[in-house]
This record gives sequence, structure tokens and C-alpha cells, in this order.
Amino acid sequence: MPFPPTPRLRPAAISAAAAALVLSLTACTPASVPAAGAPSSAGAATGLPSAHIHGLSVNGETGQVLLATHEGLFDVSKQPAVKIGPSNDLMGFTAAMDQGVFYASGHPGKGSTLPSPLGLVKTSDGGRTWEQLSRQGESDFHALTATKSGIVAFDGTLRTSPDGKTWKTATADFAPAALAGNPYSDTVLATTPDGVQRSADGGATWALDKAAPVIQFAAFASATAAVGVEPGGTVHYSADGGATWTRKGQISGAVQAVAATDGSDGNPWIWAATSTGLVVSTDGGATFRPSDAA
Repeated sequence: MPFPPTPRLRPAAISAAAAALVLSLTACTPASVPAAGAPSSAGAATGLPSAHIHGLSVNGETGQVLLATHEGLFDVSKQPAVKIGPSNDLMGFTAAMDQGVFYASGHPGKGSTLPSPLGLVKTSDGGRTWEQLSRQGESDFHALTATKSGIVAFDGTLRTSPDGKTWKTATADFAPAALAGNPYSDTVLATTPDGVQRSADGGATWALDKAAPVIQFAAFASATAAVGVEPGGTVHYSADGGATWTRKGQISGAVQAVAATDGSDGNPWIWAATSTGLVVSTDGGATFRPSDAA
């Protein structure tokens, strides 16, 4: 059974978190976009940018919350949200280990001279500028994550790369809805309608966990702590990198993206961009409340 349609996501936390990136094989409709550094035209009901949300990244050290959208990257820690960098459609988005370093994929924005699709692009300054790494004009990675060994990405084929420039085809016979990894680990989770596929070698090989819940969104709070969200919003937690799961609470509203970071008391903090706004859990997913970031 396919996952229900939802506005698409992916990002990751700069330190010890990865965002879930939801797969979409359809194009977005162009829209007018604000200039970089300008306040966004946020949705009146949610306080979030009105563009389709493809990714969510939370920096556990600084508290910065980023949304990767059809209209580019937005800092929703600011009130109102502030656009960062060019207006490219960031279908795939994930954070690397170093501060301010992100990888992305998707389509060039209006007026851009970049090839379409973008292939893999990289920023080292928090999204203000981007460099082209590989597969320009070839790949639109809708699912994308960073691991200790490199990059795992899906453009219709599941691929791995140690440097973002050279690629190998992974041994996989599934199409992931989301990829979740962490720059401090080689464990990767791929969500599918049949269950969670898990890799312990940076995405090279995979095994289906038939005992795991069927989750649509996944994120790592650390090298071993992971969270997953079912299509209906039920939240699950794993302390062992997705090997086993414990059911937690419930997220209201249609989830578009999730991210997680380490909590000081051992419980991960979990963020979710939903149809009703940005929510956060500070008790490991048991309860959620509106986030102050949006």
C-alpha cells in the first residue's frame, strides 16, 4: 500500500541529527519568491513559509531551524522567517558533519543559470552560496542523507558516494520514501510501504526489518538514537539505530518533515513541520507542543 500523498521534505541537524526526506516523483508548481534575506510570505495559518516543505533541519547547538522548500531555504528561527540564498527548489536536503555545510538537490529557480536537474550541490556557508559537485543535468535526488562514509541518495536509483563526486549503485530493490542517516554513523534507514530497510555499511547493502513499524518519516538525533513517524502521525523511538522500536505519542496534522536532536535528559527533541505549523517534543515523542521557532 503506497504512503498517502503529503507535501515533501528532508533535512538534518548540523550536529547529531538527520532530517527525513520524503520522496516525490512529481514536479512542483512555480511560485513567486522573496529575495534572499527578506522575510517570507508565511502561511497565515501555520506561520511557516507557504512553499512546499521538502526538508527540516535543526541545529541542536544554536537552535537554528531551517526549512528546505520549493522556493529555497528559510530560517524559521527568525520572526518572520528569513530566506537564505537562491530560490532553487530544494527537493533533497541534508546536513554534513561540519557547521554550515549542507548538501541538496532538486531544480534551479526562476532566472537561475544552473542546469536542470541540479544534481548534487553543496553549501559551506549555511545556504547562502552553492557549488556544483556532480550529476548536474542528470539527477534529482528526492531522498538524500549524509553518513560517516559519505552520501546516500535516490534519483530513481539508490546510489552511494564517498565524496559527493563519484558514485556507486547500491544493492537495493526498493524505492525509499525517505532516507535517514547521521554524519557520525554508517547506519542508514530507508522508509518504504513494506517497512524499514536498514543498512549498517553506509547504504551499500540493505535488509528489510519485518518487525519494525511502517514509518514514512525518519530522523537521527545522534549516531544511535532515531525517531520514526507513521503516515498517520504515530511516533516511534529507537535507541539502537533502528534495530528495535518503541511506540511513543502522536503528531496532529499532516506531517511534512521531521528532525531530531539530542536532549540533555537522554530524551531526543523531535521537531515536525505539519499542516498546522511547527511542533516540538522535548520528552522523546510522548507529547508535542507548538514550537517557538514559528
